[in-house]
Amino acid sequence: MSECPVLQPAQDAAEPSSPIASQGNAAAAVCAMPPLQRALHSRVRIELEISLRYEIDPYGADFVFNIHPAQTASQTLHDERLRINQDVPYHVHTDPATGNRHLRLRGEPGVLEVSYAATVDIAHYHADPSLLAEVPVRLLPHEALGYIYPSRYCQSDLLLRLAFNKFGGLPQGYSRVRAICDWVQAHVAFASNTSNFNTSAVDTLVEQVGVCRDFAHLMIALCRAVNIPARFTTGTDYGADPALGPPDFHAYVEVYLGNRWYMFDPSGTAVPMGLLRFGSGRDAADVAFATMFGGVRGDPPFIRTVAVEDAAKGLVLPHHCSTALSTDPGPT
Repeated sequence: MSECPVLQPAQDAAEPSSPIASQGNAAAAVCAMPPLQRALHSRVRIELEISLRYEIDPYGADFVFNIHPAQTASQTLHDERLRINQDVPYHVHTDPATGNRHLRLRGEPGVLEVSYAATVDIAHYHADPSLLAEVPVRLLPHEALGYIYPSRYCQSDLLLRLAFNKFGGLPQGYSRVRAICDWVQAHVAFASNTSNFNTSAVDTLVEQVGVCRDFAHLMIALCRAVNIPARFTTGTDYGADPALGPPDFHAYVEVYLGNRWYMFDPSGTAVPMGLLRFGSGRDAADVAFATMFGGVRGDPPFIRTVAVEDAAKGLVLPHHCSTALSTDPGPT
């Protein structure tokens, strides 16, 4: 397990990089750099396959899927393939603000099968955690403001006292967010089939058990309670222990620090560098992988993710890293 990635120097005016002689000694060079010279980029390639199957009642049903990886400046897609077994019209819409993509269709009675595959290239930005400060609410960019308020599953207004008592006195910045993430992971047990679509952050706090979305909702609510913007992001659980079950969709958290959104996995079940992005929103209600309107019964999803390593193309395998990790392209 590597502590620092084998990367190429970033070209970031705020955090200048130092030249690295070769890929072979890049990790050692990064660790030896002064803090202001540690900001680097890495690239990961994930081959993705998803298959969904539903039984639809006689009246038919409408579907909204969020299974297309988002199109952003840091996530590019190749060889996309979509297959729908029913001969029905469909539409894929891309949100210009978030890059979230939604597939909409009406399924006819009977079996509906939807399959999607693509190659996804993810560009990561690595920063020194000690340099990442919280942004005062008055200075937040407009697009981040919506992520400091309570939402359906993240009732930050009900957790103000707890958040202030536990985290209000900590030094502000990345370390405080990491403390919140670690606290959630330490106080909630991961167990499949222990929550449902009604389970909220407050429920998880009381029951102290849940799945990835429950960990994410609780961390988001606690961050917002101390005025730190946090959003709910969906991907797949790359690197998860097979003992937890077959590959699945995964929820993680992005927190706004400095001038970017940085990734956190409060469930601790995945490798963050392998987390692609389907969608980002206030909570799970905004970015469910499938929303059905009608009588529908579904099978468990089939998901396959394979990382591709290619040193000649600068592609590295996902691994745990001590740097702060972001797939936000940052300010333009």
